[in-house]
Amino acid sequence: MIAAAIEENLTMEMSDHEQLICNMELDIYQIDAFANTLFSGNPAAIIPLEAWIDDSTMQKIAAENNLSETAFVVKSDDKYHIRWMTPKVEVDLCGHATLAAAHCLYQHLGETRKKLVFHSRSGPLLITKETVGYLMDFPVDLPRKSLNDVEKIRLLCPTSKEPHLRGKDDYLVILQSEEEIRNFKPDLPLISKLQARGLIISAPGQHCDFVSRCFYPAFGIAEDPVTGSAHTLLAPFWNQRMGKAELSAQQLSSRSGELTCRIIDDRVYLYGRAVTYLVGKIYI
Repeated sequence: MIAAAIEENLTMEMSDHEQLICNMELDIYQIDAFANTLFSGNPAAIIPLEAWIDDSTMQKIAAENNLSETAFVVKSDDKYHIRWMTPKVEVDLCGHATLAAAHCLYQHLGETRKKLVFHSRSGPLLITKETVGYLMDFPVDLPRKSLNDVEKIRLLCPTSKEPHLRGKDDYLVILQSEEEIRNFKPDLPLISKLQARGLIISAPGQHCDFVSRCFYPAFGIAEDPVTGSAHTLLAPFWNQRMGKAELSAQQLSSRSGELTCRIIDDRVYLYGRAVTYLVGKIYI
């Protein structure tokens, strides 16, 4: 009897304490994007909000999640606003977390419209729900030759026979074969010193049009499993090289991921699927 009473008092005290320290309760969804099955593609955390919370708190949540991206979504009237954070910094554009956010809204939060617009630091991003999967409408990122970091790139990719290119955020280096991409050993400390968000390497694919791998150590991501934003740079490059408006792509990380890319004017359309892994609560 005494032991039971003590245990009940302790439970009540802990409950009261939890209520004191928990000022905020948030829903969290973890979704594998550019994936047909669980444990593949790129996992992203989605946090729906009624209004923006403090930036430092969002960054701490992203660091705690320790995924390549955490997306925060706020609905205002019939519009959605989205922001993306790596474990270290906020970024201007993230494809896989946008795909995951659309999946979250459709599968878990009752969205029924065929088309959604996410307003972001990169402008409006249109998402269309297909019969299976989602089609994302992103701005094209045209590759251009770069004279920066020439020696570092040469050390990182000594077998490349082409000048490296630069997009809005990333360097792009073209290698000769899928095997080179698979066997590439990244020098992460050197990559983190580049004057860019990160390094993309790419080559023609054996069973798709092109393959790639992406490295962002300065942003807290050694290797990103599947990078939607990188394909806004990759797609126009391979479109120019191959003369194909629609391209099949595979990112050769350990989790792997498949995308279909389509170029229309100054837009890149990325198609992919997503699968929910986790639904839970955050207590802050």
